[in-house]
Amino acid sequence: MKTTLIAALGAVTLGLSAFAALEAQEGPALPGAVDPARITRGTYQADSAHSLVQWRVNHFGFNDYFGLFGDVSGTLTIDPAQLGQASVDVTIPIASVTVASDGLRDHLLRAGTDGGAPDFFGPEPQPARFVSKSVAVSPGGMTADITGDLTLNGVTREVVLATRFTGAGANPMSKAETVGFEGTTTIKRSDYGIAFALPVVSDDVELEFTAAFEKAAAE
Repeated sequence: MKTTLIAALGAVTLGLSAFAALEAQEGPALPGAVDPARITRGTYQADSAHSLVQWRVNHFGFNDYFGLFGDVSGTLTIDPAQLGQASVDVTIPIASVTVASDGLRDHLLRAGTDGGAPDFFGPEPQPARFVSKSVAVSPGGMTADITGDLTLNGVTREVVLATRFTGAGANPMSKAETVGFEGTTTIKRSDYGIAFALPVVSDDVELEFTAAFEKAAAE
């Protein structure tokens, strides 16, 4: 009888230990959450280390290839009570483009042959810039279409960013209030004077972005 009781207690102890281990694996709650109530009114600065723009084009009808622009800078001004009045102004360096091979990067940034126009951006491209003009927020407040002017390669065109709110909270490292968004749009590179290899390299360029903005501690 005593042996049976000890065995039963041992089984219970093992069960509790396993449950505690499972809880430990789940870990603490994340600092950010998809909760609009966490957003406070003010002006936020782009977190350049964690804000990226991915571009994607089709190559000869065989497959798509893509690259990244990073080091995004700029501001977001937002008031959760008036989301439709939010504004964003961001700058995206082109010269720091990241791709899978040095050869492709050189192609994107090399000078034109014999003084001619470069195939794509050239060796000293100006940064791209997006400045919002209006924000159409969905009824739930979780998504929005942001209309604004995109300046690229010296040309400015209106684009619409389909945007989704992805989280807000305090950054555990910087302690700054942070808000995040993701979104997509599609542009035609020929609209911006980049017509090399059309149509075998697609005119349509799919853009996908992820952006974090941090609020200054003084606000």
